[in-house]
Amino acid sequence: MGQVFVLDHPLIADKLTRMRRKETCSKDFRILLKEISLLMGYEVTRSMKTKMVEVETPLMVTSKPMLEEDLITIVPILRAGVGLVDGLLELLPIARVGHIGMYRDEETKQPVEYYCKMPADVAESLVIVVDPMLATGGSAIDAVNALKSRGCANIRMMNLVAAPEGIRAFQEAHPDVDIYVAAVDDGLDQNAYILPGLGDAGDRIFGTK
Repeated sequence: MGQVFVLDHPLIADKLTRMRRKETCSKDFRILLKEISLLMGYEVTRSMKTKMVEVETPLMVTSKPMLEEDLITIVPILRAGVGLVDGLLELLPIARVGHIGMYRDEETKQPVEYYCKMPADVAESLVIVVDPMLATGGSAIDAVNALKSRGCANIRMMNLVAAPEGIRAFQEAHPDVDIYVAAVDDGLDQNAYILPGLGDAGDRIFGTK
């Protein structure tokens, strides 16, 4: 079974609390989201493999570690996942970016895929799927299904806030994928929104409500 890593660093916790405030404007929300994604990226990439390479310093030749995995793809689930990309790219400038577009059917509460664009060699890559919220788990499950259908096997899921229901559903569907979150909240309301949550992340990022 994949592990759930709750990244309870004080800086992450502080930034997430500021994002939860309803009075936080879109500009500040985006800035905090970029900062928190960069901090989370350190933990998501902690287990990446390294290899020893020969390096000539100004004083001598030595062997030191560099990343063995040089193919990295960040995959935001549109549209809110885009807000997590800039911080990760600042940390991982070598990464490419794929996109999966999904929206939630308001009646069935199920995700509907409308777009998928990936690098040609994504199957050989470490893939980090990003979305601020893991609520029912439906979008995350379908996004990873789409990646696995393209041959991806090295996948990690990164969310700001998760509901226990979403974690359970995702782990049942993808027991081989680890989840990294800043917080696990209380649960879902009747509209499948996370409580206490932070509202609709897409609307708060882009100022559309």
